[in-house]
Amino acid sequence: MPRLLRAFALLGFALFLIAPAALAQNSGQIEGRVTQRSNGSPIPGANVVVDGTSFGTATEADGTFALRLPTGNYVFRVSAVGFQARTDSVTIRKNETTRLDVALEETDIELGDVEVVEEAVAEDAGVYTLDPKTAQEIPSPLNDGLRAIKVLPGVTSNNETSYQYSVRGGGYNENLYYIDGFEVYTPFRTKQGEQEGLGIVNLDMTDRITLYAGGFPARYGGKLSSALDVAYARPDADGVAGGAYASTLDAGGHVKVGLLGGRLGIALAGRSARPEGFFGTQELKGEYDPEFADVQSTVTYRIAEGHEIQGIGLLLDHRFRLVPTTRRTFFGTFQDLRSVSFGFDGLEEDGYTLGFGGVRVLNKITNALRIEHDVSYFDVEEFETLNIAGSVGLFRIDNPFEDPDDPTNLIQTGAATQRDTTNNNVRVSTLSGGGRYRLSAGRHAAELGWTARRFDFSDRLFEVSYVAGRAQNGNPIEVALDSLADQSSFSEEQYGIYIQDAVDLLPTSGHLVVTGGVRADYFSFNDELTVSPRLSARYIWDELTTVTAAAGVYHQAPTYRELRGEPIYDSTTVGSNNIILGTLNRDIKSQRAIQFISGVERFFPKVRFYGRAEAYYKALSNLITYDVENVRTVYSGENDADGYAFGFDLQLRGEFVPGLESWLNYGFLKTSEEFLQPTPGVNGAVPRPTDRRHNFALFVQDYVPNSTTWKVHLRALFGTGTPFTPPAPGEVVGGVQLQAPGLRNSQRFPEYRRLDLGITKEATLAQRSPTGNPVRLELTGEVLNVFDMTNTIAYSYVADARGIWQRVPTRLTPRTVNVRMRLRF
Repeated sequence: MPRLLRAFALLGFALFLIAPAALAQNSGQIEGRVTQRSNGSPIPGANVVVDGTSFGTATEADGTFALRLPTGNYVFRVSAVGFQARTDSVTIRKNETTRLDVALEETDIELGDVEVVEEAVAEDAGVYTLDPKTAQEIPSPLNDGLRAIKVLPGVTSNNETSYQYSVRGGGYNENLYYIDGFEVYTPFRTKQGEQEGLGIVNLDMTDRITLYAGGFPARYGGKLSSALDVAYARPDADGVAGGAYASTLDAGGHVKVGLLGGRLGIALAGRSARPEGFFGTQELKGEYDPEFADVQSTVTYRIAEGHEIQGIGLLLDHRFRLVPTTRRTFFGTFQDLRSVSFGFDGLEEDGYTLGFGGVRVLNKITNALRIEHDVSYFDVEEFETLNIAGSVGLFRIDNPFEDPDDPTNLIQTGAATQRDTTNNNVRVSTLSGGGRYRLSAGRHAAELGWTARRFDFSDRLFEVSYVAGRAQNGNPIEVALDSLADQSSFSEEQYGIYIQDAVDLLPTSGHLVVTGGVRADYFSFNDELTVSPRLSARYIWDELTTVTAAAGVYHQAPTYRELRGEPIYDSTTVGSNNIILGTLNRDIKSQRAIQFISGVERFFPKVRFYGRAEAYYKALSNLITYDVENVRTVYSGENDADGYAFGFDLQLRGEFVPGLESWLNYGFLKTSEEFLQPTPGVNGAVPRPTDRRHNFALFVQDYVPNSTTWKVHLRALFGTGTPFTPPAPGEVVGGVQLQAPGLRNSQRFPEYRRLDLGITKEATLAQRSPTGNPVRLELTGEVLNVFDMTNTIAYSYVADARGIWQRVPTRLTPRTVNVRMRLRF
């Protein structure tokens, strides 16, 4: 294991040890005994927890317990199987022991017919949940739901400026997104994290976040890796609640209103971000002018008991403007320290406008039968414009002990000039309709659903990069390194249907639930029908242990990104403008993954922590291979490989203090692909672009000693490097050595490591506001990338005077400070 990886592991365990030590500085102890009221006998294994949290302990064989926690007033809930739960108020004083003895009344448990009703999200194989309030506490450059889930098991990312993520070896484009049951999409052609802006999920609107990291049920279809299901909160009682926040990077506000006796609920939220200061900390200097804004709303109207209409609307308008000036990057070793200096002239402007609207009608026909129908429309228009000329100088630092900016300490070893021009416009829209029918009967919860969707794609692409060179007569010329020019538009339909049934199989309710289902999908573009059977099971081994398993077939139909593929160049135009010659492949097939997942979760009552482990294997076929350029995924446009992915995820989760959950994740992954035909630069099986062997994620929350109104939030991320394809010498045109792809994924980026820290002060400004709710203020200071760690997202290559390409890293953001204020009412 690499030395840095061991250091992160030690840091994680050290923080898990430090938090209880900090707690002990300003805490007291509660101890007591839990007995049966009827005869005074002890109750072993009874739960003693702070009400509303999972913080607590369990009684010993003699019914005794002891627990240390911060000073303050608490309500404890004492419960045991076969007994009526009881609550008691207790005051904990510093360095004192408080006694609490509890006698529980026995209760009769009648076992009758069990009705399976699917309401809450079950912790099945591959299912992880994240509390939205906790997600808002995670230190992050921009506070949105997509960035927050990077701390969940199986999720990896190597770019803090981007909200994109990989799940268990899948690509960035292999994840489903649902908001309130409506499938939504992210932009299609962003190529840098700075262009993405705010993630589509607004945490102020969110009630529940559920990630299916594989093995997801038949109702979710269309992707290979994961499904993110976000439920927005909908007011169902009269009243007003809301809040607002502002920081040095972003701002926003929301309000939720219930009217007409709770029959009408309206929620409205808006966000704005201008993180020019954050982007400007990178090595590329210039005038950054990002402007990201969105408005989101939900409306719910209950027509009658059991019958309601739901509506949702999203509007995102994101603009990114940059006038680059200079960039200075140092690289190499101390014995061979080098630098590269860039000078720029020009302008980059990118952006997109995204709109989404959906309406759903829900009808509860009987207590057992519920039906719903919905219709939605999604539209995104993206543009990229770029016209930048740059000159580059490559230098060797003569004496690394002296000032590297001193011209006398620089020895120039290479120079070049390049000009990039881009003018792209992409528009994608979808019109969707669907139905869902759920029937609960005895021990069965059956479900049938269908979707129909029309896609409209339209794009215009023009990209060209020129490098300065000299013709055979010695005259200067510009040579096109890469060029792309094309436009197309097409419309297609997609249909899907699924059926599934959850069955409770054992006499004891909920101890063994098996869910089986199958879905079928048809895509008109390639006239393809796919069938995907799926099966999952959850077995409660005992009161402390749950075993889960899932298996299924998953298909991902090719859409815009996969269809575009690699440009096919006209060899007669090398040196001028290369033209794409028909890259839309109608013979292409859906990618397929056969997945197997098994896991176990164990609750440790003495320390109130959960341990969870899951192993998985994916057999991949009909793969459309791709490369990742910064955050853009570039596909080959052909089913050219098969592959696999396997690994395991471990998680330790619990509360050091009441109501503040912390966790530590470790994941191991290996994913590989093997091309079906001989391919230049490929020799046998090669790692896939997302092959990250080791991944750590740590999130810790705790109170500052001597005050429960001060909280500390810490996030640490570590991942070993992902592979990339280095260049190899290509054609020589006009005296300029062009690049060609080298051995596929034969080199790796450095490790991604990052630690972010936040400290929050909470204050109650008023116990009751005009809305009836208390008014609370939170002031947060964040230090992002605390240790100023250097992370690399890409490489560029500059030829020196000997014609040898020098690899120059593109680095991410250094240490940054952010201050945030949040008001809740």
